[in-house]
Amino acid sequence: MTNKAISQTRNWVSNVIVKYNFCPFARKEVENNCIYYVSSTATTTDDAVLTMLEQCTELDNDPTRETTLIIFDTGFSDFDDFLDLVDIANALLVAQGFEGKYQIATFHPEYVFADSDDLDAANYTNRAPYPTLHLIREASMSEALDNYDEPESIPDHNINLARRKGLNFWQQLLLNCKK
Repeated sequence: MTNKAISQTRNWVSNVIVKYNFCPFARKEVENNCIYYVSSTATTTDDAVLTMLEQCTELDNDPTRETTLIIFDTGFSDFDDFLDLVDIANALLVAQGFEGKYQIATFHPEYVFADSDDLDAANYTNRAPYPTLHLIREASMSEALDNYDEPESIPDHNINLARRKGLNFWQQLLLNCKK
């Protein structure tokens, strides 16, 4: 399952995130092969956060890795359980001294933004084939945002694009990423 989860997530990054420019900084990292993908079979929060902390250390030790996607291919299929994991992961990021170095972006097959309807196509801006924690170097993100005109427009652009394309389009695209 591990290689399949990584392959499907790579497919999602290329065919959704890069192709539809949900993250205008992703193309460069894909082209430079600076994204590290790790599949985790963790099914408990303790094991999952240990994996995350290990990956923070790996990022510390390998400056050629720009970012890491931790893919949970067997655990955290329930979105509420995943949100609990995210809360603990963010707290441990601070407690372990990684605050200011790394931040976590989150993706999940059932992602729903707060105060959003389950059927809002905008949720697909954060839907992925598997529950995923994305570790991002804060310094690199700050630099990228400093060199991007109107970075505050990125979320609105993504929401508008998602809604314009519609729910069925994104559902099918996400299914295709898992083939």
